[in-house]
Amino acid sequence: MSGISSEISYVRGDATVPSVKGVKVIAHVCNDIGGWGKGFVLALSRHWPEPEKAYRSWHRDRAANDFGLGAVQLVQVERHVWVANMIGQRGIRTGSKGVPVRYEAIDTALGLLAERAAELGASVHMPRIECGLAGGTWSRVEPLITERLVRRGIAVTVYDHEG
Repeated sequence: MSGISSEISYVRGDATVPSVKGVKVIAHVCNDIGGWGKGFVLALSRHWPEPEKAYRSWHRDRAANDFGLGAVQLVQVERHVWVANMIGQRGIRTGSKGVPVRYEAIDTALGLLAERAAELGASVHMPRIECGLAGGTWSRVEPLITERLVRRGIAVTVYDHEG
């Protein structure tokens, strides 16, 4: 990697089509109840069936694997493209226990993601994770990304969807 950036790059566009060379990991956050059907996952599923299949299988077999808050599943979808399913939401609805986002789980997952991205020599691409349906705030998520990924020298691009 040439020149370590000290901050996140922000661009307008679609996080499912990162326009950089090299190995790329598209990261997003999933819930802990096996639900896949709203938000950014729909864009992922339009491009590749593998991340949803892998996530559903991971959830189905959770008694025998690491599925749970803070876990990460990397799914290869193209020769140089991986999708990181990160478990960072408790359920899917805002209710008496607050919003679904779990910052501690996202922090843990980002730490695991950093290790895998470093092993792959990959850049990381994502939408503003957890700031839509999950009810999170970017001011709480951004420092986690900076701490776990950027400070380790991993290039991170965050996509703001056009429209």
